[in-house]
Amino acid sequence: MVNTVIIGAQWGDEGKGKIVDMLSAKSRVIVRFQGGNNAGHTIRVKGEETILHLIPSGILHNGTLCLIGNGVALDPAVFLGETDNLAARGIDVSPARLGVSYKTHLIMPYHKSLDKAREAKRVGRQIGTTGCGIGPCYEDKAARVGLRAGDLNNPALVREKVRYALLEKNTLLNGLYKFKPLDPEKVSSDLLALAPRLTPYLTDVDARIHEAAQNDASALFEGAQGVHLDIDHGTYPFVTSSNTVSGNAAAGSGTAPSFFTRIVGIAKAYTTRVGSGPFPTELLDDTGAYLRDKGREYGATTGRPRRCGWLDTVVLRASVRLNGFTDIAVTKLDVLQNLPVLRICVAYEYERCRIDRIPQEEGALGKVRPVYEELPGFEDDIAGCTSFDELPRSVRSYILRVEELVGVKISMISVGADRKQTIVRQTHSHDG
Repeated sequence: MVNTVIIGAQWGDEGKGKIVDMLSAKSRVIVRFQGGNNAGHTIRVKGEETILHLIPSGILHNGTLCLIGNGVALDPAVFLGETDNLAARGIDVSPARLGVSYKTHLIMPYHKSLDKAREAKRVGRQIGTTGCGIGPCYEDKAARVGLRAGDLNNPALVREKVRYALLEKNTLLNGLYKFKPLDPEKVSSDLLALAPRLTPYLTDVDARIHEAAQNDASALFEGAQGVHLDIDHGTYPFVTSSNTVSGNAAAGSGTAPSFFTRIVGIAKAYTTRVGSGPFPTELLDDTGAYLRDKGREYGATTGRPRRCGWLDTVVLRASVRLNGFTDIAVTKLDVLQNLPVLRICVAYEYERCRIDRIPQEEGALGKVRPVYEELPGFEDDIAGCTSFDELPRSVRSYILRVEELVGVKISMISVGADRKQTIVRQTHSHDG
């Protein structure tokens, strides 16, 4: 039995959806354990593209059980919209194979209003949030005033919680941000109108995971965003509102840390970032534009163009330490085609010293200068390569050097967008 955690090793958008989709073929249970619909996982199978924001990517495999854990912030309308879209394509999204934890917190309209109002107020200091209400939802969770999915079975409790929440939220929205206040009765009624469609999905997620394990069924735990957007360990304050590291796979799903046997980090062959925040290897030149255009680097959730730069192995080494990766999957290697030189950031210059770790003070990462190594580029089309040995020598050298710098085996290499365009370089010892 293999229980695998999938973690984005950079600032999100690493192509986790494709790797989750691949590994789901060997897993019976797929669990989403944190984040909300600010994440967008894109999977392409036989030329058909699917973008999922909440539902685990494993839903595209027949026979899987897909679960949304207690660590997720769930927008009911987005969730139901995704189920409708998948069902229209003939994909089974019945409660028999898709479940939501009773303890999953719900994103409410006032969370979205607050999110947008605060970002509008931070003129020149924007965090770069998606406006989906994720942060305010987690705030209410920490303040112990949030609505949970299980509350939908109790209309009186929903109305009570909404009324209480809007006493404060409307004061902020109207008094401080000059946004229109929300009517608690309408907010409650709109949510309860969705309840008959959502409550059949409610389930005891941790018990379902345990039950599957008792039957020797492998599980896969799907993270959102990336390590360096972690609320504690990321580039604060330019981070997301949840813990994105592998340790949260346990807390966000209701399992013990000892349950996991494999932790896979996903990293692009270069680096991207969406929104504000420090980015040492960012390219503001033609090379950056080339990576953006060839890699189709536009957000699956917002459509925003992603900032692009060279691969940063200082960032990746930090991810290895924070997550305990057993192996790494490198995605979008094909995007580097036709670049004459490939540069890898191996260290930083900071306060006149060379350092090989991320400085810890707030804002310090924005003051470093990357130290690069240069390797030869490649012109060959690698999209049809099916083994490591088929790759051009310069491409193999690039992969081996990255592996050496980060200290973890690179087990999978994506050379194209389709599910089949992935080289499995080694079979992990836990693959079974």
